[in-house]
Amino acid sequence: MGVGSSRGNAALAPYPPTPGPSLPGRGEEAGWPTVVAVVPARDEAEVIAESIGSLVAQDYPGDFRIILVDDGSGDGTAAIARAAARGSDRLTILRGAPLARGWTGKLWAVSQGIAAAGDAEYLLLTDADIAHAPDTLASLVARAEGDDRVLVSLMARLRCKSFAERALIPAFVWFFQMLYPFATVNARGRGLGGAAGGVMLVRRTALEAAGGIGAVRGALIDDCAFGALMKRHGAIWLGLTNRARSIRVYDTAESVAAMISRSAYAQLRYSLWLLAGTTIGLALTYLAPPLLAVFARGYAQTLGMMAWILMAILFQPMLRFYRRSPLWGAALPGIASFYAGCTLLSAWQHARGRGGMWKGRAQADLHA
Repeated sequence: MGVGSSRGNAALAPYPPTPGPSLPGRGEEAGWPTVVAVVPARDEAEVIAESIGSLVAQDYPGDFRIILVDDGSGDGTAAIARAAARGSDRLTILRGAPLARGWTGKLWAVSQGIAAAGDAEYLLLTDADIAHAPDTLASLVARAEGDDRVLVSLMARLRCKSFAERALIPAFVWFFQMLYPFATVNARGRGLGGAAGGVMLVRRTALEAAGGIGAVRGALIDDCAFGALMKRHGAIWLGLTNRARSIRVYDTAESVAAMISRSAYAQLRYSLWLLAGTTIGLALTYLAPPLLAVFARGYAQTLGMMAWILMAILFQPMLRFYRRSPLWGAALPGIASFYAGCTLLSAWQHARGRGGMWKGRAQADLHA
């Protein structure tokens, strides 16, 4: 597991690289494609106001509407969203239908929003905890149109304020990038596909050609399944940004562990063999070097120290992106151990029938 420094630095470039998005020959309002944002929300009272407010405030030259699908919230999510829109005619709120068999809750809500979106040229699938800069949508559309991408996805900047977030969140994005190297995902043609579910702009006609959102209806890691689906129907693009932010709070290590364990075992395709291999691989890659550096002697100690230093260096671009001290690189073995523990926890939760728990729903069994 590793990421080359040149690849890492390129992937970590803030998006968009320059202000003032524009489309060649499409400078007038009528020239920009119509976009409908679909926001699934279930008990999101703590974050929905900022999220919806940022969507309403999008500086987009074309026709843009927002559909919030309230998925059985019991905390006043819809009322808070309506107040945050301040009377804007961009926002429509739908009351979600009861969860259909074989669907995850999020994708079932998204499917209802897509059905209500009509013939919009693009769909912006975004989470209820994402706050967008005013130019985010225009930049997404400019890239999709200018570079002929059927899917443009941004990995939003995750909140990194509490001690648990500062210690653990940069590694979450780093490990994701190892599994889905952006340069590989963005390469045209067949191959690895992926996406980040917080911000995904998809061309509607391409989505329909791919079978619609129902093609991944039971996927727990729905964003990466969706990215893989769309790459079979055109070029896609995935990048890291500081122009869209997740405002969900992870104040404790327990809350971070819950976020990781929700889908870690699904990433391993619910395989005990892959679980064992991953655990052993993490131990050899991240734990063996510091143990050798501290307890071994001679050549083995030197190799352990060099490997420890190398992993700390490779972690630096992500630490810089999150404005963390470079000294956190030395803590990567301990951080990796935490992630290994979360992966084992994910498998244990699945064995107990509690896998994929989100907002009161256990969804892991839908992977088949």
